[in-house]
Amino acid sequence: MVRQGRWRLVDAAEHLGISYRQCSRWYKRYRLEGDAGIVHRSRGRRSNREKCPELRQAVMRRYDEVYEGFGPTLAAEKLEEEGYKVDHETLRRWLIAQGRWKRHRRRSRYRQRRERRQHFGELVQMDGSFHRWFGPDEPDYCLIDMVDDATGIRMSFMAEEETTEACMRALRQWIERYGIPKALYTDKKNVFVSEREATLEEQLAGEEAKTAFEKACAKLDIEIITANSPQAKGRVERTHGVNQDRLVKELKLRGVKRIEEANEVLSGGFVDKLNHKFAVQPAGKEDFHRPMPKGMSLSQALCFEKQRVVANDWVVRYLNRLFQISKDNRSLPRPRCKVTVQRLLDGTVRLLYRGQALKYREIEARDVKTLTEEPPIPSGSSSKPATVSRPAANHPWRYSKLYKQDGRAVVESRQ
Repeated sequence: MVRQGRWRLVDAAEHLGISYRQCSRWYKRYRLEGDAGIVHRSRGRRSNREKCPELRQAVMRRYDEVYEGFGPTLAAEKLEEEGYKVDHETLRRWLIAQGRWKRHRRRSRYRQRRERRQHFGELVQMDGSFHRWFGPDEPDYCLIDMVDDATGIRMSFMAEEETTEACMRALRQWIERYGIPKALYTDKKNVFVSEREATLEEQLAGEEAKTAFEKACAKLDIEIITANSPQAKGRVERTHGVNQDRLVKELKLRGVKRIEEANEVLSGGFVDKLNHKFAVQPAGKEDFHRPMPKGMSLSQALCFEKQRVVANDWVVRYLNRLFQISKDNRSLPRPRCKVTVQRLLDGTVRLLYRGQALKYREIEARDVKTLTEEPPIPSGSSSKPATVSRPAANHPWRYSKLYKQDGRAVVESRQ
């Protein structure tokens, strides 16, 4: 970032959590040595705290004589009482290196069954299942399942991959039928939650790094809860097994081979039959689903948003497309100001400035001719290249120094 001129050294030092002088040293080594200059100078050298070979031999000999079969922790405590001070992890590594100690497997984590939530819409589990839905000779596709934790009511949507757009479309179907749920229970896939660090702008604004799906859920006041294991969201995992059995056979009976046709089967009664068969009554009668807030459109909530800077000619670039902001906007942004670009699921693009939609028109990008492209040869002309004129031997271009010596001009040739 500093090398590209986008950050100052002060900004880099603050981001790395080091002093300005130390950051200056690192940057100097980076310019001189490249990536290798960032590597710590102690890498590859022996540690200053490495135990001497004599102590290691004495400890291992004493272990053979007295403490054979002792665990590293207990043996290290006993050896320290005799004056051989060595950490238990160091002793463990020495024993493993000689094949005299094996790592013990940890017991499986204790898991306790979690009771269902009390109300419909209080928690909806969401996950994607990759399977060969159209037969063993067809490629894998992703079926996004949503299951209510309290009732077991489910809804499915098929797509090519488990993308952000596919998850938004599945959530849209659920909201259009039942309303906005209180919370979603998902895994830690980067579609649902962000794994990156917050950018400098986000840190200055006091914001956390969020995915497009997280931003859409924040608009709808939907909490995203992440599971630490597949067993934690067992209801939606079991739904995957039911679909991989029943849906595959249903699609085979109907001769369906396309995703669009599969979604028609899902919404045309297949999911409703499963809900009628497997759904249960919730413990609480209150429905926790909420209607859409006033003044908010579901299409505008479930969308992709990016910040873009207005150019000096009031043009905004987004995904290699140019949008010319109209002059007759009531609130016209100034050049170098930031506007919000929204891309809806149907491909529509909206420009927002201070919460207000802007009028614009899309324009074509200017044709940029590459310098390597040769000009076309006019018809009727010879394709023989023109003769290149070269400067004479005494041409001033060939001399780089001109000075006086003994009262006369002397030149020194480049060659």
